[in-house]
Amino acid sequence: MDKYVITISRQFGALGRTIAKEMAKELGIEFYDRDIVEHTARRMGLPVSDISKEEERAGGFWAERRYPLGMGPVSMQEELFQIQSNIIRDFASKESCIIVGRCGDYCLKDVERALHIYVYAPLEKRVENCTSILGMDEKTARNMIQDVDKARENYRRKYCKNMAGIFDNRDICIDSGKFGAKETAKILCGMVRSVFG
Repeated sequence: MDKYVITISRQFGALGRTIAKEMAKELGIEFYDRDIVEHTARRMGLPVSDISKEEERAGGFWAERRYPLGMGPVSMQEELFQIQSNIIRDFASKESCIIVGRCGDYCLKDVERALHIYVYAPLEKRVENCTSILGMDEKTARNMIQDVDKARENYRRKYCKNMAGIFDNRDICIDSGKFGAKETAKILCGMVRSVFG
């Protein structure tokens, strides 16, 4: 099979990362998520440990779960986005892979053999996922869902020119709450095989 790339964007708590891991395992390809942060740190000459510490702080500059990378000063935002875009394109050019988040669908909008997926779920299902899988209490889960979704939406609006809408440049939108993570991954793998052979 010729090389292809899948991007997965997701609502917080819809289990997009879990689905990406399941798909990568079933398809026998790599998936990249935290690797993008690690490569960004290397290219910027920053230790990953420092970035990880900052990510754990709720209001920190690098707070990945609450705010995507690039929510600092304007020049830093632009630099981070450009570096991450280059890293995503590098990964996609080398091998078949899955890219999770970080506007991968926008960064790879001109790649011919790409499939862009958006994973969503009803609010109550996402709250359930956050409490049962991530171990959050319900209030924290609801706050995180609201904060992270808003931050991701703002990030997309800022950097994805002419693609601010939820359906823009997304080939498949799927409700993981209806099928569960494993079945969603199986359904999507079937679609990938159908599209790419």
